[in-house]
Amino acid sequence: MAKTANLYARIEPDVKEQAEMILTALGIPASNAINMFYKQIILQGGLPFDVKLPTAPLDCSKMTKEEFDSEIGKGLADVASGNVISAEDVFSELHKKYGI
Repeated sequence: MAKTANLYARIEPDVKEQAEMILTALGIPASNAINMFYKQIILQGGLPFDVKLPTAPLDCSKMTKEEFDSEIGKGLADVASGNVISAEDVFSELHKKYGI
């Protein structure tokens, strides 16, 4: 058997429960998932995902009239060029990806 080391970490109970439910469904023990995470840190030379603040959605109440008009113009240009996705397709993708 390979040598192992113990890792002790404090984690929020609900986060632990939710993650372990997903890992169980995938058939991956938590210790294996943590080992995979650590291996990815080594391979990537850092965290294997971006750590940054999410981009806030546009807030039209904080826009100038010119900024608002510009954003509306972008949307109208997309519609005019056919760069659109039907609501039916959006909901179909959500259903496939998230079971919504």
